[in-house]
Amino acid sequence: MQQEMILILDFGSQYTQLIARRVRELNVYCEIHPYNEIPELNESIKGVILSGSPSSVHDSEAPEPDLSNILEEYPLLGVCYGAQFLAQKSGGIVERSKVREYGRANLSKVHPGHELTKGMPLGSQVWMSHGDTIKEVPDSFEVIASTEDVAVAGYQVVGKRIYGIQFHPEVYHSTDGKTLLHNFVIGICGCTQDWTPMSFVETTVDELKEKIGDDKVVLGLSGGVDSTVAAMLLHRAIGKNLYCIFVDNGLLRKNEFENVLEQYKGLGLNVKGVDSKEQFYTALSGTSDPELKRKAIGRVFIEVFDQEATSITDVSWLGQGTIYPDVIESVSVKGPSATIKSHHNVGGLPDFMKLKIVEPLRSLFKDEVRRVGKSLGLPDNLLGRHPFPGPGLAIRILGDITPEKVAILQEVDHIFIEGLRKHNLYDEVWQAGAILLPIQSVGVMGDERTYEQVVALRAVESTDGMTADWVHLPYEFLAKVSNEIINKVQGVNRVVYDISSKPPATIEWE
Repeated sequence: MQQEMILILDFGSQYTQLIARRVRELNVYCEIHPYNEIPELNESIKGVILSGSPSSVHDSEAPEPDLSNILEEYPLLGVCYGAQFLAQKSGGIVERSKVREYGRANLSKVHPGHELTKGMPLGSQVWMSHGDTIKEVPDSFEVIASTEDVAVAGYQVVGKRIYGIQFHPEVYHSTDGKTLLHNFVIGICGCTQDWTPMSFVETTVDELKEKIGDDKVVLGLSGGVDSTVAAMLLHRAIGKNLYCIFVDNGLLRKNEFENVLEQYKGLGLNVKGVDSKEQFYTALSGTSDPELKRKAIGRVFIEVFDQEATSITDVSWLGQGTIYPDVIESVSVKGPSATIKSHHNVGGLPDFMKLKIVEPLRSLFKDEVRRVGKSLGLPDNLLGRHPFPGPGLAIRILGDITPEKVAILQEVDHIFIEGLRKHNLYDEVWQAGAILLPIQSVGVMGDERTYEQVVALRAVESTDGMTADWVHLPYEFLAKVSNEIINKVQGVNRVVYDISSKPPATIEWE
């Protein structure tokens, strides 16, 4: 029996992943697909959501999905652009707004008993983000919600399960947005809310057993949550036929190689540790460009990993900890999206590796991976680990990489992270780390003038890394950590704290 699901068609909105996350929070499975790559429709699909878009319906290249097989078969909810597209195609009038409608608004009219808006009170706050607005709807449309400035904030096509809203129910600022999505996904589409971490584990383990059989799988562990949960799912499915490799690229945190290997022993995984520091340092020598650093690290990792994998006889599969945002961000509604940075888990393998790929977490967001890990019995200290970039400290050292710079940053990072743990701040932070800057500053130590390195500390709060805000760590804590770093780490005489949010900045500096 196929897993019931909601299909989300993406028109390029920055909020599309949030729609998926809100649906998943209802314990309902959903998938995002580009509007021009609609998957094969079947009975497992219970409803369809059309996302917003940066485009206008008046643009010459505005997204135009073929919904002919969807309109009469499935409940359909258009959000923002999706609502405008449906209204215009039905004969309604969509005009460019004289003033861009962006930000908080309140419902001045809401149909209290309507199946889509029930439970949403008059005055409910909603989030607007559109440059067009629906001025008129056809006679076959019933308006079910309005704000002071937007007469058609919500509608239904009379007698059909087709709905549209010009606000974003998926964002935090729409205070009753979850109620509306619940009404659509559970009430109108009739989803049973049976997609839970435990059901995911059971289904995935059965699928892995069937897919892999008696074949051998090799998997690269990083010590992070994703690769560990992927390993545990594979271990549960195929046992001793899973071979794990943990590569020390010389860019890990202080003592991480030894600590992680020790931790994996307790999980019953078959893990081999490989010390390849010198190979990575050689490949990175003299390279300062962040994208070239990522590519050099990826190339050497594949070389080391391939060498280790070929020493295991008859390996057929490569296991990867790819998660859903990696997959979504490597595909866009107009082909490959602009490269902000290379994803180390997406994009295939060199031809010489000749391995099939298995990705047990491909459909999960980061917080869902943690919940699955918990249901597998993984310890909280492992599941609560901050994300750590695949290229490691290489992208936290701005400029070229040397073993000496790595050693300095490892010490700084260690003091910062252990300080967060000691002061019970670690679990309040999504991700934290230190950045070694390519500048030196004048300082005074004792009676002597110094000219040494500057480090920046970074701590952000987030739920999935797609957006993030800087954490307001206590001044007393920052003062203590700064003092300890300058006193204990030779070569550093200045510490700064990064107070940038994502967007417009990114979490990492490179």
